[in-house]
Amino acid sequence: MPEQQAGGVRRLAAMAAFALLAAALPPASPGAQEAPKRRSAAELMDVLMWNREPVGGTFALTDQAGRRRTDADFRGRLMLVYFGFTYCPDICPTDLQEMSRAVNLLGAEGEAVQPIFITLDPERDTADHLATYVDLFHPRLVGLTGSPEAIGAAADAYRVYHEKVSTGPDAYTVDHSAFVYLMDREGRYLGFFPPNTSAERMLTIIRPHLAAK
Repeated sequence: MPEQQAGGVRRLAAMAAFALLAAALPPASPGAQEAPKRRSAAELMDVLMWNREPVGGTFALTDQAGRRRTDADFRGRLMLVYFGFTYCPDICPTDLQEMSRAVNLLGAEGEAVQPIFITLDPERDTADHLATYVDLFHPRLVGLTGSPEAIGAAADAYRVYHEKVSTGPDAYTVDHSAFVYLMDREGRYLGFFPPNTSAERMLTIIRPHLAAK
């Protein structure tokens, strides 16, 4: 595994290892201001940990089959939303595996949970490429890509830190925060799971929200 490529995501994961799940926190006030652009990873993690601002919102992207998809397509189901990129060497695959395993462990109840992967690397992660990638994790995992502007807008709405970092001539990686976001049936933010959260731990938070109608 290339150390340069893994380093950025590992640094962000190490910061998040001490984060508490935000699902138990009170909701942000409706009058909270929208987030300014280009804040640091630490600042954005602080927003998520203490629920200081609204998280989530509308997006209009393209799925792995080339279809236009928006957040409204998933109303009526809980959403597990993950931002990453397919060339991520370890953190992204591990988190996607646990997220998918959580859906499987729910059995029939898992039909009420929609797993979603949004790339932060639209340059390389085309719809065709995502189709091969998401199939490795779960048959219902929706992979989303789009223009850099559309991806940036979605990442900003979810308070995702991301930065393209050169690793050599014509080579780069993407440093990014790595959280699994839990959204309710109306697309409202419920909380997040830090990197390396096990499927079993996710279920302790997901199940009560499944029971709530």
